[in-house]
Amino acid sequence: MGNHPPAAHPSPDRGHAVIYSTHELVSSSTTSGVKPATSSTSCCILFNCQLLSTGRMDHTDLYSEPESAHVDKRQQMKESVQLRIDARKDALHSLSRDIWSCPELAGEEAHAHDRLVRFLSQDDDDAWTVQTHYVMPTAFRASWGPVAGGEGGPVLNVGFLCEYDALPGIGHACGHNLIAEVGAAAAVGLRAALEKQTELPAPVKITVLGTPAEEDIGGKIELIKAGAFADIDLVFMAHPAQQDASSLPCVALDEVSVKYRGRASHASASPWEGVNALDAAVLAYNSVSVLRQQLKPEWRLHGVIKHGGVKPNIIPAYSEMEFYLRTPRLKDLCDLKAKAEGCFRAAAVATGCQVEITYPSAAYRDILPNATLASLYEMNGRLLGIQFPEQPDNFSGSTDFGNVSAVVPGTHPFFYIGTDAANHTEEYADAAGAEKAQLYTLRTAKALAMTAVDVVCCSDLLRKVREDFSLAKLKQQK
Repeated sequence: MGNHPPAAHPSPDRGHAVIYSTHELVSSSTTSGVKPATSSTSCCILFNCQLLSTGRMDHTDLYSEPESAHVDKRQQMKESVQLRIDARKDALHSLSRDIWSCPELAGEEAHAHDRLVRFLSQDDDDAWTVQTHYVMPTAFRASWGPVAGGEGGPVLNVGFLCEYDALPGIGHACGHNLIAEVGAAAAVGLRAALEKQTELPAPVKITVLGTPAEEDIGGKIELIKAGAFADIDLVFMAHPAQQDASSLPCVALDEVSVKYRGRASHASASPWEGVNALDAAVLAYNSVSVLRQQLKPEWRLHGVIKHGGVKPNIIPAYSEMEFYLRTPRLKDLCDLKAKAEGCFRAAAVATGCQVEITYPSAAYRDILPNATLASLYEMNGRLLGIQFPEQPDNFSGSTDFGNVSAVVPGTHPFFYIGTDAANHTEEYADAAGAEKAQLYTLRTAKALAMTAVDVVCCSDLLRKVREDFSLAKLKQQK
């Protein structure tokens, strides 16, 4: 909901994990694929990524794993990811374009739901088990597997999320059609990597969740409440932006509705008989504007007057406002809400109106970072030609993926789509439907699926991902 990273600025490459022989690494970084390692000196070098207080990744605990068939197998699986996604690129572009061409508002995404369901249902002889209208009218759940793995071990369920709601008036100006494409492509790619595997550390299942209404009520929150994530172990999605980033600190958000009720009267003949609800809204709006001077720099408070009367010669008996409140952490929202409510209530007292303050949907949480997943994504992305500029210190976008990150380990990178235009503009909507965006979109899907390959093939990496998740939850509670 409003993800707007600043424009990219070049920066030197940071250290990253490699799974290829040293002399092959430089030549392997291409946009079309990853060159296989053939050297007998091949090794798997992994980093334990720790999150510093700045929120950035630091590669600190370096260790190496001797050459083994596991490295070659993982490389082959990643090649399978790329080959399958490339083979389906036309169908994936058609999927994205169809969703883009028929923009639907939050909760109304019937066409997008049906189009995604049809894409997965027709993938390779009905390989996916698809549940339509899952929990919500325009949500779905598709699953494949599990494939054989460790004896008697629990199934590792890898989830990919699709968003597909549009914005009022400007269509897919946040690129959610591309989020849907990335989720579907990554799932199809990972399936190709897994379908012939018999010696994984654990049995692996893939789940694709269609998560509607991110721009409004937060469909993922409704799905969490219904238990949709209860059996998912890892979750992946990616969001279009102005630059590539392995992670950004999305902030917590709450939506507040403010309604004033006064008394109508003739605005010229007997204005003294009226109680002006529009005056209350204007006074509250101005009070909020004055309040911003006393807010912390990273806090955000912005809104609109949705209803202010019907005719100039009638004292408005009703007015309505909608505001978004954002803070870096969920617990800070309580302080901001108290300050904003003070403005809303004071305007009611000053004008003699009655005020109703409600929070129509659950708050969006800030995203819990997972340093290991972010580092693996960055490593795989670089090998596909993705460049990762220096990340901004502050970022004010919000998403209901934050709520998912509080219940399941996951990662939510951002990806460039070929334009420097800002999200939520007509220019960005045009870019989201352009063919130019396809290279970047499919490359991102490959990097996500390749990251999943790393984790499902390496028990130590899975353990580190879970450790990062536990540590991030503890840090958030402080």
